[in-house]
Amino acid sequence: MSFSSSRHRPHEPTSHSTTPSPRSSHSSNGISIIHDPNSFELRRITPRDEPIMKEESGEDDGLLPSIRRASNDSAQSYELYTPDEDRAVLKKLDRRLVAFMALLYMLSFLDRSNIGNARIVGLVDDLNLSSKQYEWLLWAFYITYIMFEWMTLMYRIVPPHIYISLCILSWGIVASLQAVATSFSFLLVLRALLGISEAAFAPGVPFYLSFFFRRQELAFRTGLFISASPLSASFAGALAYLITKVGEHGPLSPWRLLFLFEGFPSVLVAIWAWDFVPDGPGLATWLSPRQREVAVLRLRSEKEGEEEDEENEKHLGRQRRGRVNFREVLQTLKDPKCYLSALMFFSCNVAFSSMPVFLPTIIRDMGYESITAQGLSAPPYLFAFVVVLTTAYYSDRLQSRSMFIMLHSLLATLGYGTISLCGHFKYNNTLLRYLALYPATAGFFAAITIIITWTLNNQETDSKKGTGMAVMNIIGQMGPLVGTSIFPHEDGPFYVKGMSICAGFMLLVGVLAAVLRWVLIRENRKLGNKGGVEYAGVPFEDGGSMRRERKKFEFIL
Repeated sequence: MSFSSSRHRPHEPTSHSTTPSPRSSHSSNGISIIHDPNSFELRRITPRDEPIMKEESGEDDGLLPSIRRASNDSAQSYELYTPDEDRAVLKKLDRRLVAFMALLYMLSFLDRSNIGNARIVGLVDDLNLSSKQYEWLLWAFYITYIMFEWMTLMYRIVPPHIYISLCILSWGIVASLQAVATSFSFLLVLRALLGISEAAFAPGVPFYLSFFFRRQELAFRTGLFISASPLSASFAGALAYLITKVGEHGPLSPWRLLFLFEGFPSVLVAIWAWDFVPDGPGLATWLSPRQREVAVLRLRSEKEGEEEDEENEKHLGRQRRGRVNFREVLQTLKDPKCYLSALMFFSCNVAFSSMPVFLPTIIRDMGYESITAQGLSAPPYLFAFVVVLTTAYYSDRLQSRSMFIMLHSLLATLGYGTISLCGHFKYNNTLLRYLALYPATAGFFAAITIIITWTLNNQETDSKKGTGMAVMNIIGQMGPLVGTSIFPHEDGPFYVKGMSICAGFMLLVGVLAAVLRWVLIRENRKLGNKGGVEYAGVPFEDGGSMRRERKKFEFIL
């Protein structure tokens, strides 16, 4: 569908002339586009099964006048912004927004995982914790984290700069208060509250980034965000070591200083976030006025479907509660594709939750000293960091999700399987077992990145995206409840059972990705076969508006 490049006003007369004006051009499909206001133009006839909407003749709520176009990626988009402007805005969003979100995720990852470092520098002894009580401290975080995954939808209801700032402030305060814990029960409550605060923030960040980036750009940005976890894990041990050395001879126990020094910076960052985090692409204060306009326009083609739904509900006299379409929420909950993604995320999380917690122990039991094992645990994470970014970049460039998930699923399965087979046959080759950790670690980090992106890509509206992310995280975050219990100390030094379980779940990830790819191929074929497309002369409606065809949604494979 094409539209003339000039604005038609209601008071301008229209004559029914079918003779093409000299002022005409051609669309990409060869159909003549007539720019004379007193003429018809060749346009698509809207299929019967698609809603016909009338465009209001006034201005949009955005920053620029509304000029409805078939696609912002077409040549006509250059009338609105240039490729150079598009690249400049994209680069600034990466350097400011994505980098800041990665910093926040790094802080949250440190605050949730530093209890492991605190355990070995006096926490257990000072609070007289048993092994079962320590296990409950870990479980308390994940239980509330799962229960409050639904708060991903709050990004659509509360302005993000307020919501994100409150999340950071809350987990920063809770993480810092762990430094004054005097009993198991007090610390248990704090861990549960920490789970609520981080569940409200981290799972919804990829959803929030989808407000600023196109579908084909989202994997790399999600990869930049997720890569903060292996990067932070690679230096978390060194940071804990420095804090512990500083507090060895001080008035406070080293574990209390650890909680305080790693928790309180989040409180300071929350103040920064209030002014820095934008609610949308048109409200980013660190973009120039022109860049804000471009940031809005470059997403217009992807938002048209949702805008039409909103206009239709206004036309019918219905008001949307808040900014969430509950009809779309229900549709997503009934969609089997949503649960295939959630099962993939669950399977990845079994490995994701277990390996970072037990990696130093696994390396130590290969025959290394404890301090050497701490150092050797960093390279696999740095390798995973590079692999995640590389995978995300090429996934966006090739517009492929399932193939990369299946590839890393197989590589991770080979890594875990190699260690498991070495243990089964008592083949004590330390170098081989250590090298097998690299594809295993990189595999689940990279697969999780693409699974999150794939879930967002294949939901048409923001309400569906938020629901899809909530379902994926509620089911997927049950994986850590399994993963944290599959490497008992008595299974060392080979941990055959834990390695075999991780290998099996990573293989399942690849199988589920293949099944979902097949389902999406069928869905795309059905969408392509819906009705024929025909061109004919279509006049303007009364009042100067036009009928237009809603752009069809196509699933990314």
